[in-house]
Amino acid sequence: MSWLQRIEAALVQRQHADAYRMRLANQGGSGRWLMQNERRYLNFSSNDYLGLSHHPEVVRAWQRGAEQYGVGSGGSGHVTGYTEAHAELEHQLAVWLGYPRALLFISGYAANQAVVAALAQADDRILADKFSHASLLEAAAQSPATLRRFQHNRADSLKMLLEKPVQGQTLVVTEGVFSMDGDTAPLPALQAQCRAHHAWLMVDDAHGIGVLGDEGRGSCWQQGVKPEILIVTFGKAFGVSGAAVLCAEPLAEYLLQFARHLIYSTSMPAAQACALRASLNCVRQGDARREALRRNIAQFRAGFSQSSYRLMDSRSAIQPLIVGENALVLALMRHLRELGVWVSAMRPPTVPPGSARLRITLTAEHQPEDISRLLTVLHHADKKP
Repeated sequence: MSWLQRIEAALVQRQHADAYRMRLANQGGSGRWLMQNERRYLNFSSNDYLGLSHHPEVVRAWQRGAEQYGVGSGGSGHVTGYTEAHAELEHQLAVWLGYPRALLFISGYAANQAVVAALAQADDRILADKFSHASLLEAAAQSPATLRRFQHNRADSLKMLLEKPVQGQTLVVTEGVFSMDGDTAPLPALQAQCRAHHAWLMVDDAHGIGVLGDEGRGSCWQQGVKPEILIVTFGKAFGVSGAAVLCAEPLAEYLLQFARHLIYSTSMPAAQACALRASLNCVRQGDARREALRRNIAQFRAGFSQSSYRLMDSRSAIQPLIVGENALVLALMRHLRELGVWVSAMRPPTVPPGSARLRITLTAEHQPEDISRLLTVLHHADKKP
């Protein structure tokens, strides 16, 4: 089979499974409203949980940063791409989250891959929650270490794996809030097992940072846990993009020497670091926004009536509605869009087979009437013959 035949066969298989992914260009889709083909939709697919992507202070900080530094970084942070704006943001993040060091990365995907690739060696093992993000599982699978997955959010399953002997070191990997199910990891129980078996704990808190804990410090802070490695990303509650690794001084220096994603990648623009500093201030002062988000989550869950679809037990901004089959979830998604509500369908391999779902995300920008409209549309769709 030639390259082209192999590619075409894979595409046909995706289409037949109703798993074909498509991008649709919109005219703005991070906020309360999404514009597509000159039609306005209520947007329940954005991860902009606190509504900061259009915040005037964040936008103006980026503009001022661009005026001072330009719009690009010019190279890797090891060459010319590391500025005072980057250094100050790293310092502020480290102080805010209580770690000696923070290192900036261009994305959460790159940060996860970089840490695992730099740490894992042939005699080591990585024990990952089976629902961990693709960036974590892929990095672990491609590393020379042995990858084993424990049952989702099950400390007893992790314990069974930890009790098996290993020659090298053990890294335990999980998320704070899981991106597809919206549930939270039992971090104290996982950390207790790690400490009992001399393992390191790494938490990707992409969907918890900014939303949970005092000043939005995230899942770990809320649960009283300080993992050896904390990953925070800025494309969700911060409303921008990028990521940071929080860790001890020796590990930070080690990553600066050996993390290829950091060494060989152009760094984020200094203007972006300026915007993130402004966003951090908004996050820290964002109790009113977090409270509005909590009210919206409570309104949605209280108003969701009995349905042929299953609403998962999530208290986060991510509210997955399990439909089951790919064709059914696509039909439901299209019906909601016909009624002016934009919700995205998630299908395998992003989620397990048979669990295709609408991934409803709520933000602080949504108004009570928006939630009511979403509930009405879902009820109408459920009763549609």
